[in-house]
Amino acid sequence: MAKIDSIVRRQLSRRSFMKGLIVAGLAGLDVMLLAQNGRLYAKKIEPFWLEVTQVRLRLPRLPKSFSGFRMAQISDMHVGGWMTAQRAADYFKIVMDLSPDAVAMTGDFVMGYGRGRNVPQKIEKLVPVLEEMTRQIPVLGVLGNHDYIYGSAAITNMLQQAGVVYLNNSVSVIRHGDDVLHIAGVDDVMEGRPELDDVLKKLPSSDCSILLVHEPDFADKSSSTGRFDLQISGHSHGGQVVLPFIGPPILPDMAHKYPSGLYRVGKMLLYTNRGAGMTQPYVRFNCRPEITVFTLEAATP
Repeated sequence: MAKIDSIVRRQLSRRSFMKGLIVAGLAGLDVMLLAQNGRLYAKKIEPFWLEVTQVRLRLPRLPKSFSGFRMAQISDMHVGGWMTAQRAADYFKIVMDLSPDAVAMTGDFVMGYGRGRNVPQKIEKLVPVLEEMTRQIPVLGVLGNHDYIYGSAAITNMLQQAGVVYLNNSVSVIRHGDDVLHIAGVDDVMEGRPELDDVLKKLPSSDCSILLVHEPDFADKSSSTGRFDLQISGHSHGGQVVLPFIGPPILPDMAHKYPSGLYRVGKMLLYTNRGAGMTQPYVRFNCRPEITVFTLEAATP
């Protein structure tokens, strides 16, 4: 009996072992399929799944005549990499179809390295569609770090050709009758020459002011002045990949504190846009590309 029992146990053990191998194989196959599908989604689906984010903000110094004013933000196009000239033109047309009262572009128009070398012909193709937009609505912009890595002169020339108001440490004014809204911009923080003091000298202390600056973590400095109601930025791409319960594993310098979405920094609001384009690797996961539309409201008495 002991011998027979030993044989049965050995057979059962072999059966269990083979079953375990099959289960492990199926599990491994599931993991492989999940990984392959995840890569496919991150490369072929989410980068194209543009989100238009609607954000309603109450600004304490906004004149009542500007209540309902809508400003669209598009950032980090990175033309010359994953972003083709045609795709960028399509995104600008989406912005126009949203019929905002103004458009803010917060830098990194181009890819500054690698495939960015073929940028010149591509950015020239953007001029007509940008001209169409600037004929209809005010369009204001600042540069990002990639624009300097590639060559800022070509980018600023393209913006000026198209009629975009280039805010290089300067201020632009939008008027509604006697009321004004100041839109300020500083040069890129990492690669340019940001001169916030120069901007402050051009700003009345009591008026509502919005600051465009590529890098969001500059908000610690801009908010301390007490002169801005809102800062809008890009640069981070939201991390491009955001892991559940963990967050983005990689973020660029000057985008670690405020990588995505709406924040209050002191008395100032900050919004960080996730960007329309990408840098390498050209993937997005749980972090869709974004165009933001801000609807501004005056503070109630």
